[in-house]
Amino acid sequence: MLSKLALALLGSLLICQAHAAPDAVAERWAALRAEQPKLQIRDAARTLGVSEAELLATNLGKGVTRLKTDGDAPREIMRRALDLGTVLATTRNEYSVIERTGVASKLKEQEESGGAGADADTERAARMRNIAGGYLGGEIDLRFQFGNWKHAYAVVQPGRDGALSRSLQFFDASGTSAHKIYLKNEAGIAVFDKLVADFRSAEQSGKLAIAAAAPKAAEKPDASIDVKEFQLAWTEMTDVHEFSQIVGEFGLSREQALRLAPAGYAERIAPAAVRDLLDGAAKQQVAIMAFVGNDAVTQIFSGKISKTAAAGDWYNVLDPAFNLHLRESGLKSGWVVKRSGVTSVEFFDKNGDLSVTFFGVRARATPQPKAWVDLAQSLPRAAK
Repeated sequence: MLSKLALALLGSLLICQAHAAPDAVAERWAALRAEQPKLQIRDAARTLGVSEAELLATNLGKGVTRLKTDGDAPREIMRRALDLGTVLATTRNEYSVIERTGVASKLKEQEESGGAGADADTERAARMRNIAGGYLGGEIDLRFQFGNWKHAYAVVQPGRDGALSRSLQFFDASGTSAHKIYLKNEAGIAVFDKLVADFRSAEQSGKLAIAAAAPKAAEKPDASIDVKEFQLAWTEMTDVHEFSQIVGEFGLSREQALRLAPAGYAERIAPAAVRDLLDGAAKQQVAIMAFVGNDAVTQIFSGKISKTAAAGDWYNVLDPAFNLHLRESGLKSGWVVKRSGVTSVEFFDKNGDLSVTFFGVRARATPQPKAWVDLAQSLPRAAK
């Protein structure tokens, strides 16, 4: 057995190592940047075996400020960010990135007000938990799951063009990027500075409590699924939004649900069909909705696109106020899906996770435009 002195020395060593870790990460990152100056921070984090949040934390006090994330702080930060004016909102998952420049819309006062009484207050609290006073529709269209927002920073540093960039950056418990907002107007600087001052965390050390990403749950065997009942539930859907509830009730993964869909309701397409979809939408000027999300937030673009282009491993939409970047090597499968009279096109990555989803733009309670349905139906099916 170790002596008390040995244990004490070992404990001191471990503490020193823990405190030295951020400095060691900073040194390794500096060396990597010198070798690969164009490497994105997410890819740098993967190369170094740390999280993006940990890399960012190495610059605390040098243009990076840690923000509060306890309680409702992330929601309140996003609520205050509604006053920033024109921003670039960026959301990503492993293989898809969506970027939208614009002004976020606020909810009208009556939309946030609740009825009288304890029951009404409870209902309102539940309804508003993942709403930040706006971002529903409009140029910056977001859906939040604030329970997964665990680390937040304000970043004021020179960008790639040398100009000073101001951003709010949010990460989940594993330090993986959830959402970023870049200020794109000078009038919003004072609002940004006040927000940072008001939400500055008392803790400004580079040491973070980073949790390992939860392992993905294994799919239930197809043989254990009541496929007939599931298919009946699918065909009886009256609203496309019922799909997630049905998938949950039967204990399916999303792609497993598509594989077990009623005949003709989900057809597999080649991953490369994403090019056909985007090129067709641009050429034919078919208005689309693009959804990219992670466990913390989903961002939605609605409108027409114009410029598509390949760049290395990525296929992109490169319009002035909207960019979409898809890492093609990470996409494993695609599906044309029909639910309650609505056609979508979904692409899954090689981990089996939903990477990006497309719909045709339509008014509520109206049929989808024929041009969108025709475009989806024209996509090349996967070889059987």
